[in-house]
Amino acid sequence: MKKQGLSAVILIFAWVFPGLVMAEDGSAPSLLQRMQQAYQQLNFELTLIEFSQGELEPKRLTRGHLDGQVFTHLTHLNGRPREFVQRGDETSFFDASHSGYTLKNSNLPGLFYRLQQMSLDSLLAKYDAVSAGRSRVLGRVAQVVRLVPKSADYYGYVLWLDQETGLLVKLDTLSEDAQVVEQSMGVALKVSDMPSPLIKELKAANLPAVVSVSDVYPAPQQQLPWRFGWLPAGFELRSQDKHKLPITEQAVDYVMLSNSLVDVSVYLSQAKAQTEVKQQLVRQGATHLLNVTSPAGADITVVGAVPVETARQIAESITRVETP
Repeated sequence: MKKQGLSAVILIFAWVFPGLVMAEDGSAPSLLQRMQQAYQQLNFELTLIEFSQGELEPKRLTRGHLDGQVFTHLTHLNGRPREFVQRGDETSFFDASHSGYTLKNSNLPGLFYRLQQMSLDSLLAKYDAVSAGRSRVLGRVAQVVRLVPKSADYYGYVLWLDQETGLLVKLDTLSEDAQVVEQSMGVALKVSDMPSPLIKELKAANLPAVVSVSDVYPAPQQQLPWRFGWLPAGFELRSQDKHKLPITEQAVDYVMLSNSLVDVSVYLSQAKAQTEVKQQLVRQGATHLLNVTSPAGADITVVGAVPVETARQIAESITRVETP
């Protein structure tokens, strides 16, 4: 059979049986590497819709290069104004509910952006990458890569990578039973040789002064009186301090856990009086909020984009350490 005919047969099988055909131009890890390179090197504007629990959130991501610097702008298109600006290794956060600020060595919020910037070795240590043929997104051919978790403590993911550019154009988060619990999908993509006019505006923009994490959270990092008896594989404690909860202003101990791709926040306090053991669960897309009152009277809230059993095991493993 001629090469052209063979390619046509391969393409047909890719459409009909996407899970059975490997991408022609490389393995799944090489496709992920190309995705990250495209994100780092191209000038583009991607409008996407994030779908969670029946709610749609439109966003626009603009990225470009100018005079040796990389600039990124992410804005929410509905609801209260929220936007993020990256200039080099500095990220500025703007929200109508509070004053803007800039952090050094900080990332855009969300899995869609972290996947394109985190260490590929770290990612592949936690997930098996499997090439799953081709599909179509934005009227363009996309190569599909599945990230299969090596532990039941994680969600799985499916990525659609634009075949022409390598850019990530669609992302599904899968539950333990392979149901889509969250989705980010591109609806318009523009790639250009030159950066957009917005990039030039970002270069000249007067952004808030850079502050450190300790400026945003004045309480010093400190050893808190809590012990975690179990953490999901690959997760580690990244920060701990004292917070005041919004609205109630209740003072709580705060611990942030992370595996570099997903963060889990844990809020802890000792109940003022002995209460009944209870559990409350709220789910928003891939994110669970689990509140547990332990038999010892500790009030524990775990918030993160992890399976509910993972959140529950974290909460149930926590004990208070009595200080002398």
